[in-house]
Amino acid sequence: MKIYPIETGNFKLDGGAMFGVVPKSIWQKTNPADSKNMIEMSMRCMLIEDGNRLILIDTGLGNKQSDKFYSYYYLFGDFSLDMSLKKYGFHRDDITDIFLTHLHFDHCGGVIQRNENGLLVPAFKNAKVWSNDKHWKWATEPNPREKASFLKENINPIKESGQLEFIHRNYKDQIGFDVLFMDGHTEKQMLPKINYQGKTIVFMADLLPTVGHIPLPYVMGYDTRPLLTIKEKAAFLNEAANKNFYLFLEHDAYNELCTLKHTEKGVRLNTTHKFSEVFN
Repeated sequence: MKIYPIETGNFKLDGGAMFGVVPKSIWQKTNPADSKNMIEMSMRCMLIEDGNRLILIDTGLGNKQSDKFYSYYYLFGDFSLDMSLKKYGFHRDDITDIFLTHLHFDHCGGVIQRNENGLLVPAFKNAKVWSNDKHWKWATEPNPREKASFLKENINPIKESGQLEFIHRNYKDQIGFDVLFMDGHTEKQMLPKINYQGKTIVFMADLLPTVGHIPLPYVMGYDTRPLLTIKEKAAFLNEAANKNFYLFLEHDAYNELCTLKHTEKGVRLNTTHKFSEVFN
């Protein structure tokens, strides 16, 4: 097995929305905001080369939305999914599996693209696309709070393509790694847990967007069940500190990996790393 970090692009989100009830005077120490109160975010995905399979975890925002849509998110930087794949010698047609942690647009938007005729078509023509039935139902029958994050043009064409697959109880046989299910951010978000080079990596998706979100009350305003997020975070962060997990950060623009430690104030940041500093 070989794992590669895949940078698909950077964007900005409102710092207040990203930290919920935590005051700006506190969160800006770790996640400084610009003049519009926006903080810098990444859309870092993970590529797993495992035998004949090439599995991409999440896909970033994609490029099929209107200029008006993108203007809300202040895209910046030179990263792209195709450039990141090319860096490691791959093309999107090589991808055999897309594993979606959840169906919010910044995680699944790259699955579907527009062709030269403006039609919505699969961006990875040879890949199965993995979700789970409970989250799929949640996303396709959205509540008013999340409706703006579940875009029909991202989701419906996946099913229409025939590429959609749902993981079941024996998912490790299906996809080759363990999965942690989390319900605080959205129903049945899936966090890949991977044994790699003698260490455990967990792809954090939106349970832990950045290192600035490690303290338990630092929960996004986007979460549908914030108290449940706190409970899920508490259990997970304790285990991660106890077992020295490496946390792969999807949304932290500056830190790819981190580890945690126990302190008198609770679980806190221990170390940060570039992926290449830890794994060959």
